[in-house]
Amino acid sequence: MRRKNNLSPGKGRGLWRSAAPSSASGGLSRRRFIQRAAIAGGGLIAPLIAPPSALGLGGSVPPSERIVVGGLGIGPRGTHDLRWMLPEKDVQFVAVCDAQKSRREAVKRLVDRRYGNKDCKTYSNMRAFLAERTDIDALLIATGDRWHALAAIMAMRAGKDVYCEKPSCLTIAQGQAVVATAKRYGRIYQTGTQRLSEANFTFANELVRLGLLGEVHTVRAHIAPWDAAEMRHDWLPAEPLPPKDVVDWDEWLGPCPWRPYNSAYVRGGWRGFYDFHTSCIGEWGAHTFAQCQAAIGMTHTSPVEYRYVNNPYGDGMVARFADGVQMILNRGGWRGTAGGWHGSCGVCYEGTEGWVAVADGYSKPEVSNPALLGLFNKIVRDYMERTQRPMSHMRNWLDCIKSRRLTVANPEVMYHSMSTVHAANICMWLKRDLRFDPDRAVFPNDPEANRLRSRAMRAPWTI
Repeated sequence: MRRKNNLSPGKGRGLWRSAAPSSASGGLSRRRFIQRAAIAGGGLIAPLIAPPSALGLGGSVPPSERIVVGGLGIGPRGTHDLRWMLPEKDVQFVAVCDAQKSRREAVKRLVDRRYGNKDCKTYSNMRAFLAERTDIDALLIATGDRWHALAAIMAMRAGKDVYCEKPSCLTIAQGQAVVATAKRYGRIYQTGTQRLSEANFTFANELVRLGLLGEVHTVRAHIAPWDAAEMRHDWLPAEPLPPKDVVDWDEWLGPCPWRPYNSAYVRGGWRGFYDFHTSCIGEWGAHTFAQCQAAIGMTHTSPVEYRYVNNPYGDGMVARFADGVQMILNRGGWRGTAGGWHGSCGVCYEGTEGWVAVADGYSKPEVSNPALLGLFNKIVRDYMERTQRPMSHMRNWLDCIKSRRLTVANPEVMYHSMSTVHAANICMWLKRDLRFDPDRAVFPNDPEANRLRSRAMRAPWTI
């Protein structure tokens, strides 16, 4: 009997595996076919012909219980994620797809070196990759921003669970589509807001939830101190197009409007362009808005008012939630009478009885009352016991692939924090205050703002 999310309870592919049909061996996966053949031939001889790792001996995980993973668009950030993933004993990374030859070959070298073989396969065309690799259970997606939502949707439609880097959608409509796809296909999705799984940030969030700061009235969210909210709409000058095997330019552009090739784009120079990026607000706001909304219990919604600030960055913008709590966007290493931060992706929560501030690089958060730090270990431990979530974003995703529980950065959490990003951007683009209805995902009586909730996608790369 199949589950509603189209999972197979058969042990041959692991309890969490999708039940995608295979053309090999009369509908059996290769691993299941080999297992049945081994049983028919007599399991007693298996130890004589199989290495210990194939049997789950010596502390290894047997192949039937491993999560088979592939990658899409693995560049610098994706390589960081991959190095984080490869040590996990229940992961087998088998293939990478990337429009750039240099990047897919770099991933293959890294993976083959890790496993001591040459088995990692490479692909340049995503549609062919998804169609061919029905053996893959889950995908790590670390493309540029332009591809995140569409790649995640295509992967989930193909029966894959997804870990997708942030910012996870270019528009409000794309975020809605990711949520709908994950629900329809029963997929496990984690967006790469990894600070939701780090002890320092978790402690700060729990101080708010537990009421140890009193009634929280203000939260502050760090936005990136480069680029601007209003992005470029021009094109870089054309350069000779490289061979398709070196850079598949059409594949690289994906759903974005066509433009001439320029090597700066594929070296990371796409940031700051409207067609590719989510601005300085999305760059770090994808992290810090999710942090703030988790702390104040607003992962199911977004602010309802956005106040325009007359600077290029959105620095100092106030976004107000329906309950009156305000979130203030700060570009620099903000410090004030209620504390602050001195690192990247910082947040500060201010309540009637104190404040807490934390950013990357802190040994411990800063708090108005140092006695609160004495509760650090207990608060983090209690959170892990209550939620059954580890202090590892990647491990949380892998555990949820097996259990089919929601991840900490699930599609709804992603969508509502990214809706905040996009509403703040639209406020800056229109240069006026905005009201937003998060339940209907509309700007009431504001057709100009509503037109910016979505954008055209170049065929055939459409949702």
